Amino acid sequence: MEFGIFIQGHVPKRRVALVGERLAEHESLLNDIELARIADRHNWKYVWVSEHHFLEEYSHLSASEVVLGYLSCATERIHLGSGIFNLNPRVNHPARVAERVAMLDHLSDGRFEFGTGRGAGSREVTGFDIESTDVTKEVWEEVIREFTRMWGSKEYEHDGTSFRFPYPNDRMPTRNVLPKPWRLPHPPVWVAAGNPPTYQRAARRGLGGVGFNLASVKEMEPMVTAYKDAIGDAEPVTDYVNDNVMITNGLVCMEDGRRAREIATSMGISHIQTLVFYYHDTFPKVPGVAVWPEHMDEPTLDDIEFRINEGYLLCGDPDEVIAQVERYESVGADQLVFGMPIDMPMEAAEETLRLFGDHVIPKFDKDPVHRSSKFRAEAEAASEATGGSAASSPSE
Repeated sequence: MEFGIFIQGHVPKRRVALVGERLAEHESLLNDIELARIADRHNWKYVWVSEHHFLEEYSHLSASEVVLGYLSCATERIHLGSGIFNLNPRVNHPARVAERVAMLDHLSDGRFEFGTGRGAGSREVTGFDIESTDVTKEVWEEVIREFTRMWGSKEYEHDGTSFRFPYPNDRMPTRNVLPKPWRLPHPPVWVAAGNPPTYQRAARRGLGGVGFNLASVKEMEPMVTAYKDAIGDAEPVTDYVNDNVMITNGLVCMEDGRRAREIATSMGISHIQTLVFYYHDTFPKVPGVAVWPEHMDEPTLDDIEFRINEGYLLCGDPDEVIAQVERYESVGADQLVFGMPIDMPMEAAEETLRLFGDHVIPKFDKDPVHRSSKFRAEAEAASEATGGSAASSPSE
């Protein structure tokens, strides 16, 4: 099993009250960069960078392609994932997305992971003059199939329902979308998933599943099973199958297990959950979880112990956390990712990344090669063995 973090530019109101909005926002974005650098030095394999729009306090990280470009040069080995790029043409034109992905593949020397999705909820989607979240699924289905065509042709055109390219009746009816990906065939492709049918749909399209779920390890098992049961029958919409399922959780790992639990009671877990269900208004509501602006008390030490035991949170000293991770390994997930830093002190987030990276990760991940890189290399080798060229190798 592999491990990663995701960053989102969370700007807690209580931090704003202390230092002001501009400084709180600035510190949050720069702290996220520093956490990615620390993860890169301590055995973590992935950092996923969110793309959210208009989600005050919850996530101010909107221009993720800028952050990913910066991290391409600020890190050395960690893979950099878009978590996710919104594929709706009203938000990101598909040709611009193809350009960004290929450019990031060059800048990162093949370390970019192309995570895709449809947006976080109605507040985000309607902000771009999209009628509702109901229409975004069909748009994603159309757009996702176009990237290998853009990367694999010097004369690309598309006349679809959600977008046309270029403008009809233009005197030059095609365009060459540039640059092309650096490492063939193209970066690994993923899609956001949230319930068994969406995990199954990801697998059937040959895509990795990006699971940003607020669920216990027991509740995630059906998601992973749905994906793994379907991946063998994949009909990939890209050049190769990325058999990869990622799930998320929270993490606090400290030398002192008691101190880790105390930090967990005061890092805004409950508050950020109210924001999740406020902004992600398509998520099924969970009994007992308030929706912002309703208040929900932060967990007590007893509550934290319950969350640890039920698999909602990994928390404690390195030995305790190792035992907790074993439960995730047993459900068959390929990658376990943690949201950082939420509202924990920066020094606690740094210690968590160092301790987990140095003491926990080596117990579970002894392979220096990223799982997604293996699928990409196999696809390139298979193409070379048959004397062909990958679909994303530009044709004349």
